[in-house]
This record gives sequence, C-alpha cells and structure tokens, in this order.
Amino acid sequence: MMGEKRESFHLYGSLERAPRSTGSHKAEGDVVSMADSSITVDDIEGELFKINRIRDILVRRESELRYMMDDIQLCKEITRLKKELQKFVSLPDNDKSDEDRQREEELLQQIHKLVETRDFLVDDVEFERLREKEEDKEMADFLKSKFQRQKKVLSRRPATRAQQKSSPLTKTGFALLKECCGSTCSVM
Repeated sequence: MMGEKRESFHLYGSLERAPRSTGSHKAEGDVVSMADSSITVDDIEGELFKINRIRDILVRRESELRYMMDDIQLCKEITRLKKELQKFVSLPDNDKSDEDRQREEELLQQIHKLVETRDFLVDDVEFERLREKEEDKEMADFLKSKFQRQKKVLSRRPATRAQQKSSPLTKTGFALLKECCGSTCSVM
C-alpha cells in the first residue's frame, strides 16, 4: 500500500521524477512555465492589475459598509435616548424630581455627543469619497498613458497569432476597468 502511494506521487511530477539541471543557470528556452505558453508578461500584468483593482474595490466596499454600520448604530442609540428623553420632557417642570432633571440633562449631553460623533463620521465618509475619486482619476490617467504607450509599441511590431485573436492590451483603460469591476467603478 505504501509503495502504491509513493508511486502515485511519481505520476504527478514530484521532484523525484523531475529532471535536474547540473548547470547553475538555464538558458531561457529551457525554462518550463506552468503558464500557457501563449500568455505574455503583459497579459499576466493585465490580469494582476484586474485582481488588484477588484481587491481595491472590495476594500472600499468594506470600508463603506463599516461606516454604514457605525451610522446605523449611532442612529439607533440617538433614537433610543430621544425616546427616553421624551418621557422626561413630557413631565411638567413642577412634577420633576432633581433626579429627573439630572437624568434629562445627562440624556441631552449623551445625545449631543452622539450627534457630534455622527457628524465626524459623515465628514470622514465625505473625505474618503473625495480621496477615492482622486485615486480613480490618477489611475485612469495612468492607464490611459500606459495603454497609449503599449498601443504604439504593439503597432510597431507584428502581432503573434495569440495577440491577433484577442489581447487585453488593445483595450482602453476604461474598457479594462469596466471588464474587471463592472458598474462599480467610479472612474467611468
């Protein structure tokens, strides 16, 4: 049984069966890649860009959701405190005890602090939105310049068969963004 397991490893290209090189450097033609041989470095860079862009969008969305959760919690707490305050406000002043007045004042202060906290939260959200908009503009400018340069380089050299069929490098930056993240891009 152990011999069978050991033999199955050999069938899947373990290091024991892989040919070993005696030279310290291999010629570039000798290097075997796991990637499809028709994929270029530019294609891989394009895919990595798409993945990074999607990751950035997910991080942004996570941040938005955190802000939304904080806002919801603050609003719930403000509403709860307002309801409690309403009980004290509805009492006539001459029927309120010193404890009632003190509690009413505490509730007003707590509500005021929560409203200030929410105001800061709203300011933070606006700041983040503007920062992300600027990042998107910079990325769009970068992509536009990068793809214009690559188009010039590609037009100077003859295309391979794989590039003639379909190449993500011939797409504009906006098309690449649209393909990678759809309508969620604020660049578009």
